[in-house]
Amino acid sequence: MRGVDLIRIYRCLCDRTRLRILHLLGHGPLCVCHFQALLDEPQVKISKHLAYLKARGLVQAQREANWMVYSLPRTIGPELRANLACLQDCVRDDARFQRDIAGLKAVRAELEKHGPRCARKTARTRAGTGTAGRRKR
Repeated sequence: MRGVDLIRIYRCLCDRTRLRILHLLGHGPLCVCHFQALLDEPQVKISKHLAYLKARGLVQAQREANWMVYSLPRTIGPELRANLACLQDCVRDDARFQRDIAGLKAVRAELEKHGPRCARKTARTRAGTGTAGRRKR
């Protein structure tokens, strides 16, 4: 059974976007919209990768109001734990992964200030380009 678990883990780790998602989740739960903002990828691509990871047991999802919040599983087996630790070590000097973490710090600061609002909606609304507050004519 361990071989199947390792194969499932390694298949999940063979994509850069999924590696970036798992790396970010190593620092705490995030909403799909936060992944969109941090990875600068469309919602469809992020959702596809999250569904792939969820189907293989590497992430879990929980609905909070209008948002799906993803996190690492509550119980992590030794194989996944070792591979996630290796991922954290391997990307320490990778510029893209470091930019992801820098962006994550900004997202976390926004969450502390304003609560769990959608990252894209918050950014658009503050920029004055969102639909929030517009009147229908």
